[in-house]
Amino acid sequence: MDKQLGLAHFWQQGDVVSHALAIILLLMSVASWSLLTIKLLEQWRVRQALRHAVPAFWQAGSQQAAQQALLAHDGSGLVAGLAAEAAQAAQAYAAKSGLGLGGELDAGAYLGRMLQQALLQAQSRLEQGLTVLASIGATAPFIGLFGTVWGIYHALIGLSGRSQMTIDQVAGPVGEALVMTAIGLFVAIPAVLAYNACTRSNRLMLAGLEGFAHGLHAYLVAGVRQYQTTTPAAAARQTAAAARGV
Repeated sequence: MDKQLGLAHFWQQGDVVSHALAIILLLMSVASWSLLTIKLLEQWRVRQALRHAVPAFWQAGSQQAAQQALLAHDGSGLVAGLAAEAAQAAQAYAAKSGLGLGGELDAGAYLGRMLQQALLQAQSRLEQGLTVLASIGATAPFIGLFGTVWGIYHALIGLSGRSQMTIDQVAGPVGEALVMTAIGLFVAIPAVLAYNACTRSNRLMLAGLEGFAHGLHAYLVAGVRQYQTTTPAAAARQTAAAARGV
C-alpha cells in the first residue's frame, strides 16, 4: 500500500464536511470520557456515604450528633440532604407552618410525601449527564457512517475521470473513508457501556437511599430507630423481595 495513505493523508485530502465531522466526534469522545469520570467519582462518594455515614447516623446519641456524623462522612451530600429534608418536614408539621395542602394529611403521610420528593430530587441528580452519554452512544456511529459515505463519494468523484484504474487506486481512498466509521464506533461503544454501568449503579444507590428514607420515616413518625448495615446491593435485593411478597 502507498505509504502516503493514512490518517494524515485522509485529513489533508478531506474537505470542510469531513473535518467538521472528525472534530464533532473528537468533542463527543472528550465529553463522554469526562462525564464518565465525573459520574464514577460521584457514585463512589454516594456508595461511601451509604456504607459509612448511614451507620454513623443511626449510632449517634442525638439528632444533632446524627447530623454532624452525616456531614463528616457524606461527601456526596445526598444522604445528609435527605436527612435534613426529613428533619425540616417534621419540624414544619409540628409547628403547622407553611404546610399548604399538606396540612390536611397526618404526620406519616406528610413526611412520606416530603421524603418521596427528596428521593426524586436525588434521583434527578444521579441521572444528570446520562442523557448525554446515551445520545453520544446512539448518534456517534451514524456520524461516522455519514463521514464514510461522504469520503467514498469524493473518492469516486476523484477517480471518475481516469480511463484506467488499479485496485490500489480505489482501495486506498475507500479504506481511508472507512476510518470515519471506525472512529464513530470507538466513540460510541465506551459511551454505551458507561451509560449501562451508571444506570445499574444508580438503581442500587437509589435502593439504599430509599431504605434510609424508610428508616427516617419510621424514626420521625413512631420513634423507631433502625440501624442499617446493608449495602446498596443488599438493599436492592430486599426491596425486590418485599415487592414479590417473599
